[in-house]
Amino acid sequence: MSAFPAVSLLTSIQPRFQAGEEQPRWFAVYTTPNHEKRVAAHFRSREIESYLPVYRAKRRWKNGCNALLELPLFPGYIFVHIAAHARVRVLQVPSVLWIVGNGRLPVPLCDDEIESLRAGLGARTAQPHPYLTQGCRARIRCGPLTGWEGVVLRTKGAAHGLRVVLSLEAIRQSVAVEVAAEELELLGSAGKATGLNPPDSVLPNFRSDVTALSFPVTP
Repeated sequence: MSAFPAVSLLTSIQPRFQAGEEQPRWFAVYTTPNHEKRVAAHFRSREIESYLPVYRAKRRWKNGCNALLELPLFPGYIFVHIAAHARVRVLQVPSVLWIVGNGRLPVPLCDDEIESLRAGLGARTAQPHPYLTQGCRARIRCGPLTGWEGVVLRTKGAAHGLRVVLSLEAIRQSVAVEVAAEELELLGSAGKATGLNPPDSVLPNFRSDVTALSFPVTP
């Protein structure tokens, strides 16, 4: 399977909230495997705002035919934007198993991070990657996803030779996103910029495969 540059977003319509109700927050929902798109369709029909990031991949079937598929970037997960009291409506949707949280209480994600993910992924080439948070740290200093920090590695498959793996701690899932060396700034062990400027000083220090970003989860 090979990833294509196009990354699309499956987002449902905005729900209506009455004045005085709790403000909606973003939550991660775990679904039955391979049922993410069905769940997204149920959310749309029930006017529950949701976000399912997908990527395009080429697959070759046993009969020799090739197909271009849209697959979830975070297999088994979809994000919903709801008020706390609306979680029962989410759990009533077929193929929804649970809302990610701490014990019995769902834990909201950082709204700014999810909105940044929605805005930035569409402008980057992305594909799933094994969960990753350790490595040579750097910050994206320009372009989509500016300000996000993570681990920088080199890969032969990326157009620019580098990728960034967005790692969501709440669901322990990662996504590899292509970046150019000039978009990165190396960080020290304390998260401070080292003053090195890519590509001259950053590229020689990169390991061989991809970059990783991690997001703190808002309690």
